[in-house]
Amino acid sequence: MNMREMIPWGRSSQSVSPFNGDPFVSLQREMNRLFDDVFRGFDTPALATRFPAFGTSWPKLEIADSDKALTILAEVPGLAEKDIEVLLDDGALTIRGEKTSDTEDKDKQFSEHFYGRFERRIPLNSAVAADKVSASFKNGLLTVTLPKAEPAAAAAKRIAIQPGK
Repeated sequence: MNMREMIPWGRSSQSVSPFNGDPFVSLQREMNRLFDDVFRGFDTPALATRFPAFGTSWPKLEIADSDKALTILAEVPGLAEKDIEVLLDDGALTIRGEKTSDTEDKDKQFSEHFYGRFERRIPLNSAVAADKVSASFKNGLLTVTLPKAEPAAAAAKRIAIQPGK
């Protein structure tokens, strides 16, 4: 028996692809394509606008790093100061809160608004003066200013060498 005759896609001009004709292979390929399409765009702008609670896409942040301070701006439209909590802990800044609906569910027919709890944790790469951190809130924009701590001066200490015994 010739080995070339056993390989269906390597035959003559009437080559047959291993994927043609088999409904299970076709179903598998379509399922793979479906899952690829669903999971391809996580944390991309297109998906984040449709589902703002996914991953780390909400609230949207803007971070500015200068020599003296780190400034973080978070967009939290539709919230009040009482709905937001800002924590500085373990070398990271955490912004969390909850957005609730003003109307009852029975009146809604359709809604694209995001409601529920959110949390965003931002790791800080530099030392921060925790006692000087400030936050302000205006028109749906939370601004957190984290002044950088002065680096501790490395004090050189001379160590006397003792004669060996």
